[in-house]
Amino acid sequence: MPRPGSLFFGLTLLAIGARPAAAQTPAPTRAQDSLFVRQNYRKLEKLLPMRDGVQLATLIYVPLDASKAHPYPFLLERTPYSAGPRGADAYPTRGPGPSRELSQEKYIFVYQDVRGRYLSEGQFEEMTPALPPAATGKARRPAKGQTPPHDESTDTYDTIEWLLQNVAGNNGRAGLLGISYPGFYATASLPNAHPALKAVSPQAPVTDEFLGDDARHNGAFFLLDNFDFTNYFDVPRPQPVATYAELFPLKINDAYSFFQQLGPLKNANAPQYFNGRARIWNEYLAHDTYDAYWQARNIRPHLTGVRPAVLVVGGWFDAEDLFGALHTYQAIEKQNPGATNRLVMGPWTHGAWSRPDWSNFGPLSFGQNTAEHYRRTLETPFFNYYLKDKGAFNPAEATLFDTGTNEWKTYPTWPPKRVESQPLYFEPDHFLATAKELEATTKLSGAATNPLLMRAPGFDRLAATFDEYVSDPAHPVPYTNGVFAGRNNQYMIEDQRFAAQRPDVLVYQTEPLTQDLTVAGPLVADLWVSTSGTDADFIVKLIDVLPDDTPTPAPNPDHLTLAGAQRLVRADVFRGRFRNSFEHPEPFRPHVPTQVKYELNDVLHTFKQGHRLMVQVQSTWFPLVDRNPQPLMSLPTGQEPDFQKATIRIYHEPAHQSAIRLPVLGK
Repeated sequence: MPRPGSLFFGLTLLAIGARPAAAQTPAPTRAQDSLFVRQNYRKLEKLLPMRDGVQLATLIYVPLDASKAHPYPFLLERTPYSAGPRGADAYPTRGPGPSRELSQEKYIFVYQDVRGRYLSEGQFEEMTPALPPAATGKARRPAKGQTPPHDESTDTYDTIEWLLQNVAGNNGRAGLLGISYPGFYATASLPNAHPALKAVSPQAPVTDEFLGDDARHNGAFFLLDNFDFTNYFDVPRPQPVATYAELFPLKINDAYSFFQQLGPLKNANAPQYFNGRARIWNEYLAHDTYDAYWQARNIRPHLTGVRPAVLVVGGWFDAEDLFGALHTYQAIEKQNPGATNRLVMGPWTHGAWSRPDWSNFGPLSFGQNTAEHYRRTLETPFFNYYLKDKGAFNPAEATLFDTGTNEWKTYPTWPPKRVESQPLYFEPDHFLATAKELEATTKLSGAATNPLLMRAPGFDRLAATFDEYVSDPAHPVPYTNGVFAGRNNQYMIEDQRFAAQRPDVLVYQTEPLTQDLTVAGPLVADLWVSTSGTDADFIVKLIDVLPDDTPTPAPNPDHLTLAGAQRLVRADVFRGRFRNSFEHPEPFRPHVPTQVKYELNDVLHTFKQGHRLMVQVQSTWFPLVDRNPQPLMSLPTGQEPDFQKATIRIYHEPAHQSAIRLPVLGK
């Protein structure tokens, strides 16, 4: 989860071989936006009572022409990041809506500090566990003298009820949206929603922090993000406050070196760092399996009986909540067959669709302002239609950006029905083989050779049953190439040649493609592995290798060499102890081949003719992910001597054939 404001650090970098962006009309300045707010809206600051008596700080911007004759709907955002700016004369410089387009349309915009944050009363709960439906809703208030149960659904319900009764000039409808943590609150409004809530857009929503969002991926702790975020976010708050101070001063020049020097996770609670004061950090580390703590904070099982229209939004290059968008959409779709539920996935980092312009990202150019395109053709029409009865809204079930062709695509289902699982098998000599190529190779005798696959005369395939590397926690593979103070967002598309050169990274690739190949949906890493230790992490990367004759861009201020570049398409980590159960970790038996099979997040990417597909496998991804000691043990209590080298083997023998399984889109 980013600090508020981190969404607005722009990137204007060079394009690779794409159309120049279309000329844009100059956008209004922030001063012009602020003047528009003052001239068209009045501001209210209220404490809204919830059913248990707790009051939530709420800012309301009402169009000056709102009346019974000209009513407006409510559009809410509930946030742990401050609903400010505070004060009667303090107006937002980009608003009051979440986008310039929605501000110009005019709504009654509502921003609320969630329970226990900033100026709202009550106790904050990380990813507030949802109550069962029988405990929520207006009709289920307890008898006098009993403490009313509450969660984010009830707080949203009570907020909308108060607004309807106390803010004049409303049309009786409400919508809700939010990005990242506010996206979770948007999702949490859906169970037993208020009847007036007609349209909800969870955007990059935090959804399941152990399996795929901010805290952990498949059980592996995301160290870099959580250390920085917790320092800002996890400050004790005995009473409502307007601002928060960091727990400790933190200045990092080189994150890789800093976290190497920090050492085991327990050192984060040293006096100069968290010092035991960060409640959420301690909860994260104390619950190192998928226990009741994490399961209660998974909102997906509660997404039943969804009545509002839903627009789920995410970015293919979101380093924080890619999992959340995809799996929120899937949970609603599976559990609510009749719901209005649509998915949008663009070429965006975390929340980049909210920026004034998103035509480029690092070395990529999209040939258009993808953020403005989304807001004008999807987000604004969505809320206008369901809250104002204005215009039409009938897009495809899924609108997604193909990151290999720079084109928007639409599908009646996601993943598309026309996909077929096609494995690519890890073979000797670092080859990635199709089923047909594998079959042809398997038929060869030990003395025979295949000129396509076997580069050395006399190569004996049957003797080469595995590849191996030594994983050394003292010298982990960096997740990015270069020196960075914080997370380098561009690692999601970064050239992986820096990693391919290391001895602790295995590389497999195909021959150049003879025709385009489109991958659409989730990937499956199906590994057969062994380790000399009793635990290990496995990072699998799917990579698009550019042809060797790809020209260098001109101009080229970043000194890019695109010939043979290994562009990352998707990657994720799996902590091996959880291969059979996230609730009950199991050690590996040393040196025994063992299957580790897991799903990576979806892609929509066309590998073009002449390109190669590559897979890289490694066991460290630092400091994005914490170091695994490699004997199975409790990481929060680990000491430096506990971290040990391990020899990792990836098998490609007939009985233990490692592969990556791709959802290939048919013609």
